[in-house]
Amino acid sequence: MSRSLATLRFVTNMKHLNPDPEELLRQVQAGERDLSRGLFKVFLGYTSGVGKSARMLDEAGRRKERGEDVVVGATQLEVSPEVQDLLCKLEVIPLKTLDEIQLMDVESILNRHPQVCVVDGLAHHNHPLSYHTERWQDVKELLDDGISILASVDLQYIDEYKEKVEKITGKHTVDVVPLEFLKSAEEIEVVDVPPEMTLQRAGGIPEHAAAQQQRLAQLREMGLLLAADIVDHQLEMYLQRHGVEQLWGTQERILVCVKAGVDARQMIESGHRNADRFRGELYVVSVRQGQPSSKVESVLEENLLHARTLGANVEVLEGEEWTSAVLRFAHEHRITQIFIHHSRRERWSERLFGSGVDRLIQSAEGIDVRVFPQ
Repeated sequence: MSRSLATLRFVTNMKHLNPDPEELLRQVQAGERDLSRGLFKVFLGYTSGVGKSARMLDEAGRRKERGEDVVVGATQLEVSPEVQDLLCKLEVIPLKTLDEIQLMDVESILNRHPQVCVVDGLAHHNHPLSYHTERWQDVKELLDDGISILASVDLQYIDEYKEKVEKITGKHTVDVVPLEFLKSAEEIEVVDVPPEMTLQRAGGIPEHAAAQQQRLAQLREMGLLLAADIVDHQLEMYLQRHGVEQLWGTQERILVCVKAGVDARQMIESGHRNADRFRGELYVVSVRQGQPSSKVESVLEENLLHARTLGANVEVLEGEEWTSAVLRFAHEHRITQIFIHHSRRERWSERLFGSGVDRLIQSAEGIDVRVFPQ
């Protein structure tokens, strides 16, 4: 089973426990939460168009059906027919306008004082003369007044991730939300839609689909890791406040297999992010077979140099069939995850006998294998 969260072990004076971080976090928050403050839930999208607004409003509708007093405090300027249908079933507090800038009517919401307020679009600049210059500050005021919040935000609008996302997408963002504010949420839900489905919804240009899908896959991975980081951060803070000793369990050891002549920088960077996320170790290996051309050798050296700059343990394995060499190395170094490229072009021999990747997956018992299409 692939791992989505690092395993955290904490030690009490009675026994050793291995809790699930999310479940433990829910338990401790229920026990010590400030009951005067509203509950804060964030719906995170790794890009626009994944359906976070619909997911959030659907939950708002179900809460209303259960008897909770729910209002919508902010909506997007343009909404899909699906979102419009969901909005029609809820009470909407109209936005107010100041010098053509639309603002959430915080005063009306405070006077109305519902149990739950929906804020679609957490990152939004208010008017310079507003009481709060940012919408997330409006939300904080509502939370402090005891109103629970359901809010949505895309990865690109998180201040600490803005530049990372811009490097991937080329799109510049002005409106931002500080990561520290998101860490105050009791719950964060990643609206996780496969990249190919997101592309279908957006109606991308077919000849650009492969590159777009690769970019979306990077953003998706970043969003999932961010959500897990927030859960771990909240749990660490709780353990520190209560003087509970923390010991990280078995480390993740990630092995990135670099094939000669293939640009593996993105795969190496993904391995580095995962190793860093899990406080683990990163290994990068290449299996040298025969005498490669100068061009192939140059690409390989660039890959290995990039891996070294990221702090990876780099090794070149000599003279063996690569599947056997990779598996031997993995077992010797107690590897927990293997990252490998796989060409979309299938040779006739692979149809008959299976590819090296197939053999690796079948033989890598107890090791997660992640395949990156080439």
